[in-house]
Amino acid sequence: MRIPTTPATLALDAAGVPWTGHAFGHEDDVEGYGQEAAEALGIPEERIFKTLVVDSGAKGRHELAVAVVAVADRLDTKAVARELGVKRCSMADVAAAERATGYVVGGISPFGQKTRLPMLVDQRITDHGTVFVSGGRRGFDVELSPDALLTATGARLADVRQA
Repeated sequence: MRIPTTPATLALDAAGVPWTGHAFGHEDDVEGYGQEAAEALGIPEERIFKTLVVDSGAKGRHELAVAVVAVADRLDTKAVARELGVKRCSMADVAAAERATGYVVGGISPFGQKTRLPMLVDQRITDHGTVFVSGGRRGFDVELSPDALLTATGARLADVRQA
């Protein structure tokens, strides 16, 4: 499959970050995007990281941030709230997440987002030599080192997965 050019790949190239693209067939009726990628690429779910948008704002006021956690794990929103210094947070509304990032859910990449949001990356990412994250569209992941991901995004490492 052809490797697409996306805002994520353009951002990685502009940052001088080495990456490898992996395109795979995406089925429209699939909702477990990370699991689909793991299966299609033959990669353990611990090495594929999902990009989740959270909202810590009061009713009617969006305060968005991004959390990156392994597909094999669940996000701990209480831990994210603590790391962000807020009382609570929850998963962002789909429309708000898509509007802020410029990507569709299932294809939200940590790179090249329309609005640069505060970003936390689960510290378990450093357990791997390379990891996979969305390349900016469903059916396309990029592989890179954890250090490259952190450098390109300015993200902060934190323990944000449920134990």
